[in-house]
Amino acid sequence: MSRIGQAPISVPEGIDVKIDGTTVTVKGKAGELTRTFPVSMKIDLTDGVLSVTRPNDEPDQRALHGLTRSLINNMVIGCSDGFSKRLELIGTGYRVQQKGMGLEVNVGYSHSIDIQPIGTNKLTADGQTFIVVSGPSKEDVGDQAARIRKVRKPNPYTGKGIKYSDEVIRRKAGKTAVGTGV
Repeated sequence: MSRIGQAPISVPEGIDVKIDGTTVTVKGKAGELTRTFPVSMKIDLTDGVLSVTRPNDEPDQRALHGLTRSLINNMVIGCSDGFSKRLELIGTGYRVQQKGMGLEVNVGYSHSIDIQPIGTNKLTADGQTFIVVSGPSKEDVGDQAARIRKVRKPNPYTGKGIKYSDEVIRRKAGKTAVGTGV
C-alpha cells in the first residue's frame, strides 16, 4: 500500500474544497486552484478530511494514488499559506528592479531582461539583489523560479549568476600555471 496515498489531508479553516467527479477545486485566502485527476482515483471529503482511495494494487494505480494525494495536499497548502522561492543575484552590477507586475533584471548582458509572472504568481524585488516568487501553485512557483535562474545560471568558477538563496554553488578550481622546467 502507498504510505503517502493513505495519509488523510485535513482541510484547515477558511479553505473551501469542492469535488465534482474527478475535478477538485480548492479556494482560500491565497488563491483558487482547480485540477482534474485520473478517473480511477476516488476522492472523498468527510468532516473536513480529504481522502484518496484506489481501485486495486497494480503498480500504475499505486503510483497514481500517492501522486494524487500529494497534488491535492499541495493545492490545500498553496491556497491556505502559499508557496515562495527566493533567488539571489551575485555579480558586479547585477541588479533587479520592479517594473509593474514584472521585473527588470540586469545580469551582465548588453540589454536588460524583462520577466513577467506566470499564472497567479507574484514577483517581488527584495532590494537590488533578491527576487521573491510567490503564489498558490507550487508547480507555477517552481517553474517561474527555474526560468528566472536560467537567465544567468551560476558560474562554477566565479560564482556569478542567479541562484536560489539556499543553493550552494560548488566552486571549481581555475587553471594553474605550470612550470616549464627549462
